[in-house]
Amino acid sequence: MKVLLAGATGTVGTELIPQLISAGHSVLGLTRTERGAAKLAEAGATGLVADMMDRDALLAAVKGHQADAVMHQATAITGVPLFHRALYPTGALRERGTANLIAAAEEVGARRFVAQSFFLGYGYRDHGPEPVTEDRPFAEPARGPFGVHMRTLRANEEQVLNTPGIEGIALRYGLFYGPEVTTRKMMAMARRRMLPEVHPASVISLVHIHDAASAAVAALDRGRPGRAYNVADDEPVSFDEYVRALARAAKAPAPPRVPGWLLTPTPYMRAFMTGVRIRVSSERAKRELGWAPAYPSYRDGL
Repeated sequence: MKVLLAGATGTVGTELIPQLISAGHSVLGLTRTERGAAKLAEAGATGLVADMMDRDALLAAVKGHQADAVMHQATAITGVPLFHRALYPTGALRERGTANLIAAAEEVGARRFVAQSFFLGYGYRDHGPEPVTEDRPFAEPARGPFGVHMRTLRANEEQVLNTPGIEGIALRYGLFYGPEVTTRKMMAMARRRMLPEVHPASVISLVHIHDAASAAVAALDRGRPGRAYNVADDEPVSFDEYVRALARAAKAPAPPRVPGWLLTPTPYMRAFMTGVRIRVSSERAKRELGWAPAYPSYRDGL
C-alpha cells in the first residue's frame, strides 16, 4: 500500500518507516519542515511539508497525491510530562488533527485509517488485578484536567472508528519506551538521582517503540475496521521497579525513595506515578493481528 503517515519524524514514525518499507509499502510522510522532508528522503520516504493542524495547508499539500491508507502517529510530547498542560497539544492533535487527517484521507482516496490511541483512556485509577481488555469502557467523561484528556481520546477514537467510508482502527498503546526522547531524559535524570522511586507506586503497561510500530504494520494489513486494539508488552510493572530498571540500564546510582505526596506540585506526574493500577491485555492484537512483542518484557527492551 501507499501510506500517508502523520508524525513521520516522531518517536513511532521514525521506527515505523523502515518497517513499512520492509513490508513492501511506500510512505508519504508529513513533516512541518524542509529539514524533516530531507530526513524522510534519507529514510526512503517521500516528505510532504505541512502542519496537520492547518487544515487548508494540509489539504493543499496532499492534493494530487493518492494513498491507500493513512496512519496517525503524531504527538507533541517532548519530555517527561509533569503537568496536565503538557498533554494539551497532543490532545489537540487527537481531536482537531484527526479531523483534518480524515479530510486528507478523503482527498487522497484512502479508506484505511490506523490511529494511535493511549491505554490510560481506560482511566487514571486502580483497575484491579484483572487484565484490562478492549471491552472495558474507554474515555468516559471526567471532571477537571483528566476530563480534557478523556475528551480528546474519545474524540480521536470516535472519529476514526465511526466515520462513514473510513476503515478505522485504533491502537491503544501502553507507555512508550526505547531509543526515544522520554526514555533518554528519564535515564539522564536517573544519573543525576533526580528520578525517584515513589511510594505507593502505580502499576503500568509498557510497549517498546519497535513493537508499537510493528503493531501498526500488522493493523494496516489485518486490523478489523471499527476495532480498537490494546498494544502492550506481556509484563505490567510497578513504577518503582521501572525506575530501578531505568537506573540500572543507565548505569546510574540506586534511585532515591520518596513518598508520593512530595509530587503534589506536579499533579499529572503524581497521578501517573502513584494513582494508577492497570494491567493491559493485548490478546486481541495477538489473535486478530498476528502480532507479538519482540520485547515481551521491559527487561528485554531496556
